[in-house]
Amino acid sequence: MRVLIVDDEPLARARLAALLGECDNIVIAGSVADGDAALNELDTSQPDLLLLDINMPGIDGIALARRLASRGRPQVIFCTAYENHAVQAFDLGAIDYLLKPVRLERLRDALERARLRLNHAPRESTRYLRGRQHGEQVRIALDEVICLLAEEKYVVVQHRAGQLLLDESLRQLEEAYPEHLVRLHRNCLVPTQRLLGLRTLTDGRVLARLGGTELTPEVSRRNLPALRKLLRMG
Repeated sequence: MRVLIVDDEPLARARLAALLGECDNIVIAGSVADGDAALNELDTSQPDLLLLDINMPGIDGIALARRLASRGRPQVIFCTAYENHAVQAFDLGAIDYLLKPVRLERLRDALERARLRLNHAPRESTRYLRGRQHGEQVRIALDEVICLLAEEKYVVVQHRAGQLLLDESLRQLEEAYPEHLVRLHRNCLVPTQRLLGLRTLTDGRVLARLGGTELTPEVSRRNLPALRKLLRMG
């Protein structure tokens, strides 16, 4: 089972890593300091489980768990010094709520329950976009997409390995994947899971922060309220 540690305290991350080293069949997929970094790691590390702190800068543990609540993976075990979020944590489907300092036996028990739940959780079926690249017909997993840009007669898919041309319009793609794509402006869609936040410039323009890329596409005023609501809801 692949485990990602998410905690803003270096000593806490080191202790959890040491405890995981005492557990069977565990691979530490990574160790990051906040929710933003955790979202960036999901695509590359592919963790089955998060050991998740609550009070962190940026996206806190509760907000991150809310974003992940509808997925089968990764599951979440909270590891925190505070008792007062337990009810909310279990409402979000957390496997367990471990108080620091985390004890090895409690962690082993929580990991075993996480393993059982994961064994019964269906993996999401991969969705693909099909288009042309260097004159060849190819497909790209929707999870690999960074953004989709309308340019003249085509839609250009920016993905981690390059670009892909699609014949469908942005509207057709938006209607085909309403739960997976969100519109930033009339010429741009992005996968919902990549949207990390919004940044307002001094001239009033708003840029989107996307996971896994330095690209910051502009957000139109028309779409700004819906994006802010989406981020609040996680």
